Amino acid sequence: MHIQHFDSATALAATASQIILQAIQKKPNLLLCAATGNTPTATYQALVAQKSLFSADQLRIFKLDEWGGVPMDHPGTCESYLQEHLIRPLNIPADRYFSFQSNPADPQEECARVQQLLAQEGPIDLCVLGLGVNGHLAFNEPGAYLQPNCHIAQLTEDSLGHSMAKDMQDVKLYGLTLGMGDILAAREIVLLISGAAKVEITQRLLEAKISSQLPASFLWLHSNVKVLIQ
Repeated sequence: MHIQHFDSATALAATASQIILQAIQKKPNLLLCAATGNTPTATYQALVAQKSLFSADQLRIFKLDEWGGVPMDHPGTCESYLQEHLIRPLNIPADRYFSFQSNPADPQEECARVQQLLAQEGPIDLCVLGLGVNGHLAFNEPGAYLQPNCHIAQLTEDSLGHSMAKDMQDVKLYGLTLGMGDILAAREIVLLISGAAKVEITQRLLEAKISSQLPASFLWLHSNVKVLIQ
């Protein structure tokens, strides 16, 4: 695990966007697995600002996770976020964007469909992750065990308190997410950590004690992880 500390969110985003940019330049048909939330926004904006330096004609994007139980066009979904920050700005067509549906008729079938997509398109070349305040990665929540593949997640209070879910309180939310095995199969992982609320969980992560109660700690088992901390 390669760890870097930054004095500002801008500096972190500049470095993270360069990592993604260089990966796309090296492999134009890169499969980029993209997290959502507050932390990666500046990174995606910095990447889009440099789109003249790479061709997105072959770039493929895979959605990491999604809030289940709300329409796809709800402003708080991961879908709305990725459309705003990556898909539309980079002109990624539907056949190169792989996404959980946020309100499927059968969530189990949706997980199976996405798992099949990953099997066809994967493995992930570069996975961009954020760190949950409780140590989760995507919607792989702390617990007695972790699941390897796409699954329905019962969300913790920490996850339900995320700013993306603030207007979703009138529905029974659940998570749709890639599993820890899917994430760890990525060729390269970039974990972005920013904000005062993440200080305590970051300190726990850096202790390098692997536990299902801190899903992000499993990144210590991966051979190519960059952790960028602000």
